[in-house]
Amino acid sequence: MGNMIDFDKIFNPSVLEDAMFSDEQPEDLKKVIPLLEDGWGSYGEFRLVGNGEITNENCGRYSHKKGCLRVENHNKVIFDKDGNPINCAGKGYVKIFHNWCDKPSCPVCFKHGWAVREAHNIEARLTENGKYGKLSGKWGLVEHLFASLPVRDYGLSYKTLRKKVVKILLRLGVVGGVKIFHGFRYNKRKCYWYWSPHFHVLGFIKGGYGRCRHCKGGDCYACGGFDGRAYKLYRENGWIVGVLGKRKTVYGTAWYQLHHATIRTNVKRPHACTWFGVCSYRKLKITVEKHKHLCPICNEELYKVYYHGFDRIVTDRKAFGFTPYLIVDVFDSDGSKIWVGAW
Repeated sequence: MGNMIDFDKIFNPSVLEDAMFSDEQPEDLKKVIPLLEDGWGSYGEFRLVGNGEITNENCGRYSHKKGCLRVENHNKVIFDKDGNPINCAGKGYVKIFHNWCDKPSCPVCFKHGWAVREAHNIEARLTENGKYGKLSGKWGLVEHLFASLPVRDYGLSYKTLRKKVVKILLRLGVVGGVKIFHGFRYNKRKCYWYWSPHFHVLGFIKGGYGRCRHCKGGDCYACGGFDGRAYKLYRENGWIVGVLGKRKTVYGTAWYQLHHATIRTNVKRPHACTWFGVCSYRKLKITVEKHKHLCPICNEELYKVYYHGFDRIVTDRKAFGFTPYLIVDVFDSDGSKIWVGAW
């Protein structure tokens, strides 16, 4: 587990973490922590989300369609996720919905059901339902951090570990946020998970991270910025805490971290994420508004729509050609309406 990189001048937590926790479970860890029971994410009381049993026969089945057929507001060009332009003039937008049980253990629903719901809740709480609220106004940007514990702390109970990581984050100036527990890392070459507990955090840093993010080099140990404080902590107790790249969206970051998070199997209602500091339930009192599905073309709320044409609309998520979002012709070639809405 030795580190061959000289960090006496510039502290790079991500590079240090890669050096300390490689793509392979370290040999000295194999002596005390065996490979996972089935090669998939299960170790003792801990399990990767989506690694349980299906308890509802409707999980993942097609439910209904919602869309926006306000073609008078769609005379514009939008861009898909790859940056390709889409001319929406005279067209409508349709989204296909499925049934989800919203259980983190469900292998069908964990990624596109439970993780989507939780990510929206995280975004709503951190941004106060998408508004520029008191948290952002006082503490600035929501940052994405990671906290990796040293091997000597692997034996701590989950309760003790949660308390310890909060103390460390608060000491470093992370005033509050949500922490998502990851118990495993993945060996990409040999395709297996191994036990290596760490936390991902979405939260606020007192004074922000801009000073370190825009630093062009210097002595981190002598600096009073976040990376300087994290370097001193690492030298003291071996914990590696770092800030990752600037997020594109709170929702996207939360969703990605949730769909390979870790839950416990020995509790009735397992939680993959917990809140702390200024974002704790005791200190931050907000009502999370129900997530609204909006049209990406005109930003109006979607409503139920029905198809009366003859082409086949693929609604099975596992079927070839399925896509959850459609830009459609509202009228057929003869002028008849093939998509109708019900407000």
